[in-house]
Amino acid sequence: MRIFMAVLGLGLALALAGGAVHAQTYRWVDKDGKKRYGDVAPPGVKATLVNPPAGGAQPAQAEKGAEAGKGEKGAEKKGPAVAVSPEQAFRERQLKAKEAQDKAEKERLAAEQKKQNCAAAQASLRTLESGRRVSNIDAKGERVVLDESQINARIEVARKTAGESCN
Repeated sequence: MRIFMAVLGLGLALALAGGAVHAQTYRWVDKDGKKRYGDVAPPGVKATLVNPPAGGAQPAQAEKGAEAGKGEKGAEKKGPAVAVSPEQAFRERQLKAKEAQDKAEKERLAAEQKKQNCAAAQASLRTLESGRRVSNIDAKGERVVLDESQINARIEVARKTAGESCN
């Protein structure tokens, strides 16, 4: 678990550092006619990328080109993608990481429970098949020795439980 958390922390740190290095700046003209700059353009304005990535094409143009190639006969084309703020993207990544961590923890607990059930079923089966007398405590609190048919019935149940738990 510690290794998983260390790898997750390292990956998150690298993702955040990489995002800062590859930050994009947009330029647009606001309603007053003034030039504005920012890492996220407001919706409804025509923004241009000031420092384009090394690939050369602007992300908005690349998305439009990719969507145009996906069109099929009679299929509706999607509109331009909505810009996601860096904070919202960070929260989504955090949520996905937490969900993945919770899922891994549930799987680990289920595997541990299955292992314990397997060990208990095998121990019960060994006891029943040992040939020794097996007893039970009844409702009155008295010890009752099981007969052969009762032991055989319990052996079948123990084998079935061991088969389900140990596979």
